Amino acid sequence: MAERSVDPDTAETGMAKAGATEVGTVDRAADAPSPIDPGAIVGAAIVDILLVVLFVVIGRGNHNEGFSPLGTLQTLWPFLAGLALGWVVTFAWRHPRHISWPGIPIWLVTIAAGMLLRMASGQGVQLSFVIVASVALGIFLVGWRVVARLVQKASRRRAGR
Repeated sequence: MAERSVDPDTAETGMAKAGATEVGTVDRAADAPSPIDPGAIVGAAIVDILLVVLFVVIGRGNHNEGFSPLGTLQTLWPFLAGLALGWVVTFAWRHPRHISWPGIPIWLVTIAAGMLLRMASGQGVQLSFVIVASVALGIFLVGWRVVARLVQKASRRRAGR
């Protein structure tokens, strides 16, 4: 009888990995992590970066700051640095598209580090901006991972038919 497991990204309960031999034991070969797909890592990093850039461009446009390369870079760099820190502290390259880890922590680190770096560099950090940035970057950085998971599940269901 196989042990039960919970997928941390979907909270779905299902049977343990195929290597389960009896209750409480799992064949370590079946439990070994799958090889890291460099394409998935690069793709996820690019999506995260583009969404942070989009956040900044939309924000500057909404505040009639327009697009100037230097102004955009000034607004952008704290959040890109926060994003990079989020990737490093979560080892995001291991599972770059997962939602709960590293997706949510990447979002939280991006916000926290981005705001701290904005303050340190003399840029404004009003509470309303923190709230709007948190919501927008949460939708972007976690949202695309949710969509990717849903597409992946739909593809698996179609392939299983």
